[in-house]
Amino acid sequence: MKNNQFPDGFLWGGATAANQLEGAYNEGGKGLSIFDMVQFVPKEERGNEIEMDVKSKKELEDLLAGKGGDNFPKRRGIDFYHRYKEDIALFAEMGFKTFRMSISWPRIFPNGDDREPNEEGLAFYDKVFDELLKYGIEPLVTLSHYEIPLSLVQNYNGWADRRVVDLFVNYAETVFNRYKGKVKYWLTFNEINISTLSPYIGSGILIDEVEHKEQTVYQALHHQFVASARAVKACHEIIPEAMIGCMLARMEVYPETCSPDDVLEAQKEDQMNLFFTDVQVRGYYPSYMLSYFEENDIKINMLPGDEEILLQHTVDFLSFSYYMSMVASGAPGKKKEKGNFFSGVKNPYLESSDWGWQIDPKGLRITLKKMYDRYQVPLFIVENGLGAYDKVEEDGSINDDYRIDYMRAHIEQMKEAIKEGVNLIGYTSWGCIDLISAGTSEMSKRYGFIYVDQDDYGNGTLARSKKKSFDWYKNVIASNGEEL
Repeated sequence: MKNNQFPDGFLWGGATAANQLEGAYNEGGKGLSIFDMVQFVPKEERGNEIEMDVKSKKELEDLLAGKGGDNFPKRRGIDFYHRYKEDIALFAEMGFKTFRMSISWPRIFPNGDDREPNEEGLAFYDKVFDELLKYGIEPLVTLSHYEIPLSLVQNYNGWADRRVVDLFVNYAETVFNRYKGKVKYWLTFNEINISTLSPYIGSGILIDEVEHKEQTVYQALHHQFVASARAVKACHEIIPEAMIGCMLARMEVYPETCSPDDVLEAQKEDQMNLFFTDVQVRGYYPSYMLSYFEENDIKINMLPGDEEILLQHTVDFLSFSYYMSMVASGAPGKKKEKGNFFSGVKNPYLESSDWGWQIDPKGLRITLKKMYDRYQVPLFIVENGLGAYDKVEEDGSINDDYRIDYMRAHIEQMKEAIKEGVNLIGYTSWGCIDLISAGTSEMSKRYGFIYVDQDDYGNGTLARSKKKSFDWYKNVIASNGEEL
């Protein structure tokens, strides 16, 4: 390849998650997942806050008893479970080289600790993978994408319990063995760092059940690190030709000014973000994090052999989501803007999306260069996109030029990063078909090239239609990123 072009075999595609896409939450032997219990809260009630947590054992018990609302959008998704052939045909028409999806853990092991897997769930993903491969689309599969079996929350308090490590590894080995001839690209945990912001969604932890929140969360994360490393080991043994990576919700952080206090605060926030990939790519806990643990009275209980497992079974590539950058200030009391679970000081040089997320294409280039300099492993952008309100015109067209502009600007910066020496192997735009929002459970926050006729309350025909961006992205892929 020329150093200013995307490499041959670059993995263009789109990204989704089972809990936002599949629906059929009570079909095919599936058990309940943590996201099946998250209700829709209208924006006028929640403001700009993210509403994705179940905060207490009592709240969970009330929800299971039918007390409260009845609008659980992630239970219905967009009915991919029954419409996967139609949707995959549309992805193929766009020319996808890869499709990022997740396997629903409770569709395979309904309670998480079942002795035998659910054959009906395994057979469903066989059909999905076969359909993708029919069109030459490589599946990129996330093992755990906010999809912990609810039973593990009730009986173990999620990843706070070390026993969940073995349960996850058993699940991972089960799907590796089942799909070893069909799936070559795997990810362990989606946005593993989200546990520090939402212990329930990231680790299945009911925080009212613990005394020391940070201690519990970081211990749970240690369990996930060990489980991830053991899954890497199993993947390499069961599918030697496969590549398995980690996944981070990446936040590039700028200092508000050149004040050393602001620079130090930005550096600190950057370290707290990259800690997770330091462990999974480098294979050990960095010294700055050990200092943080000591300062905050956090004591990680490591079993004999844990450090060796982390060091010997690091990931093959690093994947991440990127939607926006943040600004850090060392001054106390600064007003912060919300976005993608994180918050930071407003950047006056950037425009914002309908949801207040600050749009920063050059920040993606900065992140790519920083990560490649730091790790020297292949990088994969597995989430990037623009959530927006889309208008259906009288003739049925959807002119989402704002989405095209957003993606064009980001892809241009990807090309510049490649020119500057970054090894980037793929790009899957988030929500390539409209789906349920992770953070707000909205349907009206749309990312897709494909429009799905459904509103925030589940009304609509679920009919699929192409937006203007559909043909634009089709041409991007056909030209391997040269025609934007």
